[in-house]
Amino acid sequence: MGLVNALVNRSFRETAGGRVVVFSGDPRKRGYLVKSVIEEQKIRSFLKMFYFAHLYVLVFGIMLSQGWSTWITYALFERPAKHLLWSVSIFVAVYVVVVALPYFFLWQAYRRALASFGAPADEVPLAEIGAPPRQWGLLAVVGFAILVLLAVLLAVQPAGA
Repeated sequence: MGLVNALVNRSFRETAGGRVVVFSGDPRKRGYLVKSVIEEQKIRSFLKMFYFAHLYVLVFGIMLSQGWSTWITYALFERPAKHLLWSVSIFVAVYVVVVALPYFFLWQAYRRALASFGAPADEVPLAEIGAPPRQWGLLAVVGFAILVLLAVLLAVQPAGA
């Protein structure tokens, strides 16, 4: 639960006017003033529930889709290593059904619930509360992983070529 608590704590900022909650994924990039401790606890419990479901879908979904796609690939092909494109395609199809679809519905529910936690009168611009700068580290890691994957795919040549 330490990871979930850390994710939830990143959503709250301290300002001169009191506590401000900043919801991730809010297209208006605004924070909302939290008026009471009870309201803050209600928002915290909702965010904990959302982040737990978020991590659950992503982590267990990737494991389940990997297992199912491996089973399907070995059921279809005698030597799956010769059919790398098919193996990856099967994994992507299973991943979309097992992870992407439930995650889409979870994200839609999260976005609908955001309206109930903040009123337009309580909006606070992020410039006033010192929003953290964008973190490019994740983007750099994903880009590097894609480059390595492309290099591996280009280096592996079929036996007949």
